[in-house]
Amino acid sequence: MQQKKFSSNERLRRAALAEYAIFKSGEDKDYDQLTFLAAKICQVPVAKISIIGKNNIWYKSAYGTQLAELPRENALCEHSIHTSEEIFIINSGEHPGLFENARNIYDREYHFYAGVPLLNANGHAIAVFCIFDTRIRELDEDQKKSLLALANQSMNLFESRKHKNKLQHVQRKLKQKYKELEKFASLVSHDIKSPLANIISLTELLKDENKEKLDKQSRQYLDFLVESSYSLRNYVDGILSFYRSDHVLEKDYEDVHLPTLLKRITDLYKLEENVEITYPNKGHLKNINKAALSQVFMNLISNALKYNTSEVRKVDINFKTTSTYYCFEVSDNGIGISATDKEKIFQLFATLDAKDRYGNPGSGIGLATVKKHIEQMNGSIEVISEKGKGCTFKFKIKRP
Repeated sequence: MQQKKFSSNERLRRAALAEYAIFKSGEDKDYDQLTFLAAKICQVPVAKISIIGKNNIWYKSAYGTQLAELPRENALCEHSIHTSEEIFIINSGEHPGLFENARNIYDREYHFYAGVPLLNANGHAIAVFCIFDTRIRELDEDQKKSLLALANQSMNLFESRKHKNKLQHVQRKLKQKYKELEKFASLVSHDIKSPLANIISLTELLKDENKEKLDKQSRQYLDFLVESSYSLRNYVDGILSFYRSDHVLEKDYEDVHLPTLLKRITDLYKLEENVEITYPNKGHLKNINKAALSQVFMNLISNALKYNTSEVRKVDINFKTTSTYYCFEVSDNGIGISATDKEKIFQLFATLDAKDRYGNPGSGIGLATVKKHIEQMNGSIEVISEKGKGCTFKFKIKRP
């Protein structure tokens, strides 16, 4: 018998198949469940999901047979991908030649076949959901509907796998781009910080050695130069910290005793004069990112103390749990935030008019990093504040 010619869209069909990355892709129990159901509902010994390659047919799932691959020529599935019918149904009584040609490539002698072509959005058949029987028989209407429904679910799985593969490819590219950006930020920060350090030290030296020779306006210019240099250095440090924050989120998760964690952090700030920090004396957190949570607390406490002109600077930390979240509050008696500024403080590079107690402006990076950490721990953060009346940052992270 002359070999059946492939369709004129064969090249496009194989190109479509390649997008799904399913040819010889390994076993999958989701597909096996579908072929099992097809065999039981249609009361046949064999059910398969057949992937039609260039020269061979490979089974993504096969119930009732051990065959993994067979030649495409003379296979019954070959006829299914060229049909215009929803289900291609034949038996050896009506089409003896087709079954005779196919006899040598299967593991047994079949007399009944039904196949549903699995079409992509452009109408290309990438696979066939099919059933076989060793006797001549028919399918009732419910069995036909069931076979179509199972075939549709199989195609949905293929589509899901295709989108997952695309997403993973995009993620890999983004990760590579991010590494390149991080490397760029690191190199730039180093190249900027070195001359900045020279500018700061030389300016300070110029002030000290010429303080008697410089008039008031010249000294103010030098002070402004030093202040701007420090601001730029802090800005560069902030950018580098933000882009390195993802490495913190890759740390192992562990159980944490909250009072111990907070003591180690707050002891760093209690060395300053007129600082009072209170925190809970109990609390256990299960399976959390300790490094990320520490960064969050350090940033919030640091801001609470820097943006605070009170005689005694106070920070109060509270903690509670719900059935799904660990909830925290960090309150201070600092300068507060206006209602209009509360909307933008978590935006990257968004800065307020306020300066800290040392006269330095913010970089607009710290709270953006805090928000990033918390959201990637499946949580959220908000601020309650009034100008001149301190701030309360409320945030929560997902419990395991």
